[in-house]
Amino acid sequence: MELLSTNVSHGGEHRRYRHHSEALDCDMEFAVYLPPATLRNPGTSVPVLYWLSGLTCTDQNFMQKAGALGRAAELGLAIVCPDTSPRGVNLPGEDDSYDFGSGAGFYITATQDPWRRHYRMYDYVVDELPALVEAELPVSGRRSVSGHSMGGHGALICALKNPGRYASVSAFAPIANPSSCPWGTRAFSGYLGDDREEWADWDATLLVPGAPERLELLIDQGTADDFLDEQLNPDALADACEKVHHPIRLRMHRGYDHSYFFIESFINDHLDHHGRALGLL
Repeated sequence: MELLSTNVSHGGEHRRYRHHSEALDCDMEFAVYLPPATLRNPGTSVPVLYWLSGLTCTDQNFMQKAGALGRAAELGLAIVCPDTSPRGVNLPGEDDSYDFGSGAGFYITATQDPWRRHYRMYDYVVDELPALVEAELPVSGRRSVSGHSMGGHGALICALKNPGRYASVSAFAPIANPSSCPWGTRAFSGYLGDDREEWADWDATLLVPGAPERLELLIDQGTADDFLDEQLNPDALADACEKVHHPIRLRMHRGYDHSYFFIESFINDHLDHHGRALGLL
């Protein structure tokens, strides 16, 4: 890993790294926050929250805007933020729009040309990046996962598809039923093709009925979110959970939108949710 930058924050350290990803066949950048305990006590390893960001974001949005590092420092929790897609792999059309291609990897494993060579973000965030981070940094194999919008979708499917891998999961304004919204249908058609049965493997609402682990889903959603009705559809996920008694805490917040002002307002609740599951509270 190539260290790109470091910043002291709340007694811990924010770092940015670059490395070559075998899963994505390109160089990738990611950020990590290491809490003070890892710096004060060499040999200490701490649990990790993997944060998956939304459309157009990089690793930097959450670290700079979410206001999460102070509470992470208090809890003794590391945070890892990957990018949202491969970058600069020179595929035709990869930079033509905000909701497909660069910045829009959707945390799935593409099966269609030309995307399948590089757009394997699911493999990257579930397997390759954690293996790298756990081998090279003072973090343990205790993991939780969270995210926003497209990244909320990513967090939900990562947890639902991998029983036992994560201690907890949460999401802000996730794309909860991507098979049935414009963002999701465009991405799934391009990355996965037209077989909707294959899409079901990457849709939280459709995964819930067969989920082998009933991990509680903590979801916060703003009522003033411009994307709520057309793109996000948390009610579909809540209905699917109710039918099979899958635990879900869907909290609707009056007046909040889709921005990081919303995330910053409730991020400590999510950090505490993960802290409890990871044994930090």
